[in-house]
Amino acid sequence: MKVELRNVTKAFGTNRVLDDVSFEAEFAHVLALIGPSGGGKSTLLRLLAGLDRPDSGTILVDGIALERSEESLRLYRRTIGTVFQAYNLFPHLSARDNVVLPLVEVHGLSKAAAAARADDVLQRFQLIAHADKQPGLLSGGQRQRVAIARALAIEPKFLLLDEPTSALDPEMTAEVLDVIAELRTLGQPIILVTHEMGFARQSADLVAFVADGGIRECAPAGTFFSNPTTPETRKFLEKILKY
Repeated sequence: MKVELRNVTKAFGTNRVLDDVSFEAEFAHVLALIGPSGGGKSTLLRLLAGLDRPDSGTILVDGIALERSEESLRLYRRTIGTVFQAYNLFPHLSARDNVVLPLVEVHGLSKAAAAARADDVLQRFQLIAHADKQPGLLSGGQRQRVAIARALAIEPKFLLLDEPTSALDPEMTAEVLDVIAELRTLGQPIILVTHEMGFARQSADLVAFVADGGIRECAPAGTFFSNPTTPETRKFLEKILKY
């Protein structure tokens, strides 16, 4: 898939989180966004998700510009899967019903068809034994896998993941990264914000460094980690890969 930003600016008050960003990336499987906190990664992901609108500039996905009207963005959002750090699962619903609800209410499936699709995707992620449990009875890794399952159940064109392993312990982190790696092998295009450098190095087609309101560097993963070209990227990698 291909994403392109043309002179995109997004500010919150006086803070320009993205400042006149122009960028183009074409990749088969995974684009990883890395960088310091507050550098603009999550904002960029929300713009690509159609959840926020840029103050100026144009965003294109596979050559098609995202329109600014709420109706157009709502239709666009129905074609992609998004998973954010907080999972956003409904606490009073079971894992199965968390997957079923958007299929019925947003995508118009019958309850029977939605339940069958939900069980299929939960089975795929080894969650079917937990299908009747509410999120509060699941581990953090299981909740994140349910969130990813819900995003995949709509059969999206691509997935957007915002730090999917945030606040998880090492074992749960490995569970979630294994799921993402499996999706990669199945050909599911993914754009993710991550602080897992080993995963980005191994699984990403492209890695983009987002900092100080812009995309400072973007390169194939092997090149990005072995031969960064900008001082900002080198300094960041030296710090986080020190230990």
